[in-house]
Amino acid sequence: MSYYIDIQNATNESLPVREDEIIRLASLALRDYQQEAELTVRLVTPEEMIHLNHTYRKQNKTTNVLAFPSELPPEIQLECPLLGDVIICPQVLLEESKQLKKTLESHWALILIHGILHLLGYDHIKDDEAAIMQAIEIKLLAELGFPNPYDAEGNELE
Repeated sequence: MSYYIDIQNATNESLPVREDEIIRLASLALRDYQQEAELTVRLVTPEEMIHLNHTYRKQNKTTNVLAFPSELPPEIQLECPLLGDVIICPQVLLEESKQLKKTLESHWALILIHGILHLLGYDHIKDDEAAIMQAIEIKLLAELGFPNPYDAEGNELE
């Protein structure tokens, strides 16, 4: 397996998790679906996340993660498939982990895996799609030693 994961820190803060941990989590999320892949993990301020969320989702608020799958024309063939970009707001993850009474590490793992699954085509708009996506997240988090983050209704546990 060959993964190229570009990590961009667009905040003035040091990375809240080590780069090698981000790469490890991303590789785990990709392992069963892509033998080769390239993607960007960009860490942003709440202000940048609000701008992106407003521009692309018409929601004028921050969020923890956004995923932008690559949409290359079919005639462009790359040696390594370009999946797209996962945008994460570390400040939101920190606040959510405190609110949910979860470790920052477990919440980072969930959110990064969640964003990468979006790049792979998974979604959670419909209940059946959400169940599939959450089952994958639960399985991968268990491999990392983290508990199931969801209740029976699929809501993130506190």
